Amino acid sequence: MTATDTPFDPDGFIKDPGAWNRELAQSIATREGIPQLSDDHWRVIDELRRHYFETGSVPVMRHICRDAGMEEHCISDLLANPRRAWRIAGLPNPGEEAKAYLETAEIVE
Repeated sequence: MTATDTPFDPDGFIKDPGAWNRELAQSIATREGIPQLSDDHWRVIDELRRHYFETGSVPVMRHICRDAGMEEHCISDLLANPRRAWRIAGLPNPGEEAKAYLETAEIVE
């Protein structure tokens, strides 16, 4: 499955998180301007997915970095912003308020 045959919403979020896999994540990352996902990228992505599927909520991003054993601004360092990380992690549209948070999370924390 590739990013072109997986249904995304108008904001670029996957509609069915169950359709996500690592190949799709790499395809999304490439489309987002990240040519290769490193081990550090995968640590963040895996932690985002773990948190979401355990809680059903958008986490405090520095907690994702901490829980992945990385410095507190790892998401902006690796993925530019939390919204991009959320899309690459194959997580669904979190809603308008959460999307606003994802746009500014590492700026205001």
